[in-house]
Amino acid sequence: MSTEPSQPSPQPAHRSGPGGAAIAALVGAALLLVFMLQNRDEAKVHLLFWHARLPLWFVILGSALLGAVVWVAFGLVRRRRHRLAQRRSRQSDRK
Repeated sequence: MSTEPSQPSPQPAHRSGPGGAAIAALVGAALLLVFMLQNRDEAKVHLLFWHARLPLWFVILGSALLGAVVWVAFGLVRRRRHRLAQRRSRQSDRK
């Protein structure tokens, strides 16, 4: 056995470049673009009392943007609830 002190294990190298979420977002955006380019016909859109003829790519883009807004909103609500729960937990630990 060696009497020398053990060397601390080297820290993992900091990765540079895009992460998994960024790559997934780029792939999703590319697929959305291809889907929009393949669907350039016009479509009738009926929403409650509103009727219009819009390019289908515009309807697809609007739906994707609305979905992204809802997804971000749910994420923000979830994060806020988590922070409030942590704050309550810390306050109850102090008592």
